[in-house]
Amino acid sequence: METPQHSIDSNGKGPGTGTTVSVVPSNARAQEYSTSESALESRDLHLYYGETHALKGIDLDMPARRITALIGPSGCGKSTFLRCFNRMNDMIPGARISKGRIRIEGVDIHAPTVDPIELRRRVGMVFQKSNPFPRTIFENVAYGPRILGRHKQSEIKETVERSLRRAALWEEVSDRLDDSAFGLSGGQQQRLCIARAIAVNPEIILMDEPCSALDPIATARVEELILELKEQYSIVVVTHNMQQASRISDRTAFFYLGEIAEYGPTSELFNNPKHEKTEAYISGRFG
Repeated sequence: METPQHSIDSNGKGPGTGTTVSVVPSNARAQEYSTSESALESRDLHLYYGETHALKGIDLDMPARRITALIGPSGCGKSTFLRCFNRMNDMIPGARISKGRIRIEGVDIHAPTVDPIELRRRVGMVFQKSNPFPRTIFENVAYGPRILGRHKQSEIKETVERSLRRAALWEEVSDRLDDSAFGLSGGQQQRLCIARAIAVNPEIILMDEPCSALDPIATARVEELILELKEQYSIVVVTHNMQQASRISDRTAFFYLGEIAEYGPTSELFNNPKHEKTEAYISGRFG
């Protein structure tokens, strides 16, 4: 791997931006942003899109069976960082990790022995816009288990019902499982996508702005579901909604210009931010 050139100089100014950013030495960041019982961790992670330095030395530990929120202005690296954990960036032309490590449960996910397909089973993903398959409600949830080789119909039915119940959707759709998934409301479609993700028994769920296209009532239902799911899964959520981050997350990381400006317990970060840039962002003065 090549050694990247930081786009922030020793005084913390990005070229041509005139913006000052606190640059913490990598080993200090690792200690400051470490948590016990981490499910996901990155160490000195650098990622490029072509010549664009998108992630700059990210050190972060995210705890098991907790909700970690990633916040920050558009283009700051939140979604790029999220996609690192199921190696979806591998499929983007020009994207490359030039330095650093990513571990899940202590295992380097770029080790030669790691199968990316198995990794994506362990690390489910829910996208910004609900994306049900052009199939029935039942077949949307059954698709993953079948791909994994489960074909016994009784087991498939059990998995579908269990997943829809966990996604708080069973009572609303149990009498129309053979209907098209496209007939569901936006909020129901997003919960169906969550059910589809958990049907393959992941350990971790990544969510990229899962409520951005939903109305307040549907958003509240999805947030309730996320809070229930953390009893069984480690969850990482990208959100631009500061109120949502403060309502549902246990820890929050504030991304700025491809770096982590601040990370800590959500209540502390929102009520007593350590950095001026964090306070300015969460109070709505920029971003």
